[in-house]
Amino acid sequence: MNKLIIDAANEKIFLMIITNASIYNITHDNTKINYEKLTIIINDFLLSKNLKIADIGIIYINIGLASFAGIRNSMSVVKAFNVAKNIDYYCYNLHDFKDEKNLSYERIPDLCKKYKIKKNLINPIYIS
Repeated sequence: MNKLIIDAANEKIFLMIITNASIYNITHDNTKINYEKLTIIINDFLLSKNLKIADIGIIYINIGLASFAGIRNSMSVVKAFNVAKNIDYYCYNLHDFKDEKNLSYERIPDLCKKYKIKKNLINPIYIS
């Protein structure tokens, strides 16, 4: 199962794709312009690795502690992927893993299992 890690809570927007065969990552400046085109950045990154959003099975998203705008925008994108493509997601905070000695993005999926991070922690109410 292909995994996508999104971290827009820090100085750079960080994206990582983990496939069965490889790990890819990319960073972008953390600017208002890039927030507004986050879906385009994600899509372009996926296409550069011959993937589509439908090829992603799980998304892991950093929800804090840092840039409110980055967290808000990345959460909006992930919720849209969840609603449109039924892609499951985990919301983590790097502080959840503060006891880990060798913390790296590649380990986020395993750490979410180890620390029993719950799926879909944010459930907004939609008004139709």
